[in-house]
Amino acid sequence: MSILVNKQTRLVVQGITGREGGFHTNQMMDFGTNVVAGVTPGKGGQWFTPDNGRLSKVPVFDSVQKAVEETGANVSIIFVPARFAVDAIYEAADAGVELVVCLTEWIPVLDMIEARAYLDTRQTRLIGPNCPGLITPGEAKVGIIPGSIVRPGHVGVVSRSGTLTYEVVFALSERGIGQSTCVGIGGDPIQGMNFIDVLELFEADPETEQVIMIGEIGGNAEEKAAEYIAQHMTKPVTSFIAGQTAPPGRRMGHAGAIVEGKSGTAEGKVAALRAAGVEVADNPDKIVDLIR
Repeated sequence: MSILVNKQTRLVVQGITGREGGFHTNQMMDFGTNVVAGVTPGKGGQWFTPDNGRLSKVPVFDSVQKAVEETGANVSIIFVPARFAVDAIYEAADAGVELVVCLTEWIPVLDMIEARAYLDTRQTRLIGPNCPGLITPGEAKVGIIPGSIVRPGHVGVVSRSGTLTYEVVFALSERGIGQSTCVGIGGDPIQGMNFIDVLELFEADPETEQVIMIGEIGGNAEEKAAEYIAQHMTKPVTSFIAGQTAPPGRRMGHAGAIVEGKSGTAEGKVAALRAAGVEVADNPDKIVDLIR
């Protein structure tokens, strides 16, 4: 098994006719993801032709609602500019899509506050924004995590950092340690699924035997995750916290990675995780060494 995406995923790509959307649609289809539809308003009736001539053309629709009705799409990925991204999230939720993955960065915080409040009234899960998406080795890739670095296995990975996800997953695969699903939740202050949401799914997944959680400075998501791990996780969790040398008040990388006063420090997160029984690596290179 896996979490969130697998061979039954039927993906609709919002923004499929754009440069980024088209490029990564090719990458996802080459990996084996079942891309059943694309959406670009005003271009309904056209077809997206993959670079690989062996793959079938993908129909393009004017709306997600129409794409879902015609193809049974159940997962959406958003490749549209920030000023349109929140509307794209609303559109996918209104169409009944089960999971929306939003890679777009620079979405205003107030817009995401409204979007998150709206999604809380729906049955739609959101990953992102400002994230690399997720991948289940051998089954489906929804996002931009390189398919060449993963291999099937039993370690679940959840991370706020895209680049650290790639680094750790590559190191795991080089060591012969496969992954069940790798999830990049993004590092914006307001997001969809958080660490606890993903940890809960990994805990319930019989194919995931242990979990790697990659956090960073800013906010209190890691401290909350530590509480959840202590109370509910039966599977081993290994972690790394990025930004340990960041000066207070300076934003490092993600919009949510900022330390203000005593809140959001790497030291506090590491202490909370270790108190919950989590092994915490001093640097990302050491994570693989701690895997049991």
